[in-house]
Amino acid sequence: MPRMRTIQEAAAELKQSDPNTAVTAYAIRQMVLNGTIPCIYAGKKRLINIDLLEEFLSQKGRFDV
Repeated sequence: MPRMRTIQEAAAELKQSDPNTAVTAYAIRQMVLNGTIPCIYAGKKRLINIDLLEEFLSQKGRFDV
């Protein structure tokens, strides 16, 4: 089952695993709005798969942004 998180929760989880991360909730939101990271809507909330986000960030050179 995918680990779905809101943008704020995803940012907090990244911050917890890497306290010095430069990835903010705003940056994640921009990735969602640009279509770089897929999301689903639950009402007004945007949910993202945290595993896909981490994979994207760890393989940044392999994707065209």
